[in-house]
Amino acid sequence: MNIGILGAGSWGIALAVLLHGKGHRVTMWEFSPEAARFLNEKRELPTKLPGIVIPPEVKITNDIAELFDDSELVLCVVPSQTMRQTLKTVAKEVSRQVLDGIKGWVMASKGIETGTLELMTDVLTDEISGIDAGRVAVLSGPSHAEEVSRGIPTTVVAASENQELALLIQENFSTATFRVYTNDDMRGVELAASIKNVIALAAGIIDGMGFGDNTKGALMTRGIAEMMRLGRKMGAKDSTFSGLAGIGDLITTCISRHSRNRRMGELIASGLSLSEALSKMTMVAEGVETARSAYALSQKIGIEMPITTEVYKALFDGKPIKEAVRDLMMRETKPEFW
Repeated sequence: MNIGILGAGSWGIALAVLLHGKGHRVTMWEFSPEAARFLNEKRELPTKLPGIVIPPEVKITNDIAELFDDSELVLCVVPSQTMRQTLKTVAKEVSRQVLDGIKGWVMASKGIETGTLELMTDVLTDEISGIDAGRVAVLSGPSHAEEVSRGIPTTVVAASENQELALLIQENFSTATFRVYTNDDMRGVELAASIKNVIALAAGIIDGMGFGDNTKGALMTRGIAEMMRLGRKMGAKDSTFSGLAGIGDLITTCISRHSRNRRMGELIASGLSLSEALSKMTMVAEGVETARSAYALSQKIGIEMPITTEVYKALFDGKPIKEAVRDLMMRETKPEFW
């Protein structure tokens, strides 16, 4: 199968290596001409995936129209807050005939767009006219690029309202080290994938403050409850949040040394300002902007998301961490399930 990947960061490269190993013809698009030249010449990205070689058969281009030549599936892997502009460029540069020939669009980026408060599949269908839900899928789960690229056993979920598309992805992406399950709850998978990054920021703050296992266990459990509450309001299935995209990805992102969002939380807990912490990151911590958009979404639709609220206030209002923790602990007491 011919597969195009929009985005040549660590996750895009990991997927390219995986899919090439499966025998697919893979093309990656890189936004920066300089970065595209570097990747073509060096065939590696040592700042993000040291030691991982991009196979010579994987084509790397800065020409977005070239990516779509003969592509049957297109994976969207650019950062969530640049997704809309990237797709606007696709709509402008790629012919209608070529776009209509794409069998499926696979969203592999996680986040909620600031301003519009839309999920990434909504941004996709906004900007590429003529795409219905039957040609869209979401790929998500506990899957750090650093591990997938090295063939460390990983399981993810492919979610689509079109069961045939989910099964197509399952068949063509599954390997001895990368197992794909199917799901029909795209919205739930996207919400879980987005909000878990905010909870992971809180997990990093916990680590940075020197709190203990009790605190981390409570955070992850109440984080799932918060994600589920949002999902229920937005028409998602509760069961999705108990699966790979929910609790699976949440646990991994909250405890992993690879987690950029957990690391970002540690930096905030060390006393750095948001801008100072961001300057120390070599990769995008999607949870930062998602905290902003998730907080705005909770206010818009009228649900309580206390962890998200306190993370937002710590990041953007400068609220002291100890005060945020105290306010979480001293909230009005409630039943566990409400």
